[in-house]
Amino acid sequence: MRIVFMGTPDFAVPSLKILLENNYEVVGVVTASDKVGGRGNKQIIQSAVKRFAVEHNLKVLQPEKLRNPDFIKELADLKADLQIVVAFRMLPEMVWSMPKMGTFNLHGSLLPKYRGAAPINWSIINGDKITGVTTFFLQHDIDTGNILLQKEVPILPEDNVGDLHDRMMEVGAALVLETVKGIENNTLIAKPQVDSEVSHAPKLFMSNCEIDFNKSSIEVYNFIRGLSPFPTAWFRFQDLIMKVYAAKYEITNHKLTPGSIRIEKDTFAVATKDGFIYLKDIQLEGRKRMEIHPFLLGFKQ
Repeated sequence: MRIVFMGTPDFAVPSLKILLENNYEVVGVVTASDKVGGRGNKQIIQSAVKRFAVEHNLKVLQPEKLRNPDFIKELADLKADLQIVVAFRMLPEMVWSMPKMGTFNLHGSLLPKYRGAAPINWSIINGDKITGVTTFFLQHDIDTGNILLQKEVPILPEDNVGDLHDRMMEVGAALVLETVKGIENNTLIAKPQVDSEVSHAPKLFMSNCEIDFNKSSIEVYNFIRGLSPFPTAWFRFQDLIMKVYAAKYEITNHKLTPGSIRIEKDTFAVATKDGFIYLKDIQLEGRKRMEIHPFLLGFKQ
């Protein structure tokens, strides 16, 4: 089976790696274009998938536009039987319909729950105890195709999105391999998604990462860990942005207005509607990230 793999970030690398380890023929890798960044904006930054592909002497395609005729021809010339998408971008039909065996995607939720750009974040933000990964065939509307396989992944009470992401990418890689084997052996039955069970995981921007301390302590705690380490929850402190990477919570009666700050020798607490959030790992605008104790040692009210 001739396979074309499409992906960009770290999350996609184990899925590509497991295909090579199991001797599947990956005839091409499609990934994001190189970017310029780093000190002085002079460093060429390659995607994690490209770095891995180059190390393993795989053919790499980096189209700016997926409808570009030159790219379409180059992709067609690879004569792929199957395309696999892991954390890439939305494909036009002329791309996903090309292989005779189709194109399937690995998604970081138990579809149809959490369709959208940030499923791992929202599963923690919403306080879920279980999430998972899904493989499904691509079709016109994003994240709506027929489901091939799913695997549950528990969410631990202390997990942040980084912890969960790292576990899910390994579980996801194993599911990609199982899906490829099932397609190869014609043992999978694709099942349509149940529309009544749909929920969404919209893209995260700075504007929807601001902490609302009018919510309950557990809701604020879940919000913080669901955005840590990226894109990071934040609130305003002394007219500066305070990013919060880790915290703990307490449920207790108080008469403070939500958002009120209580700073003592070793603690920085913010009132919620039913208790307090105690900051543990923070970064104040213009300063480096640090634990709360050294921050308080140098803090003057």
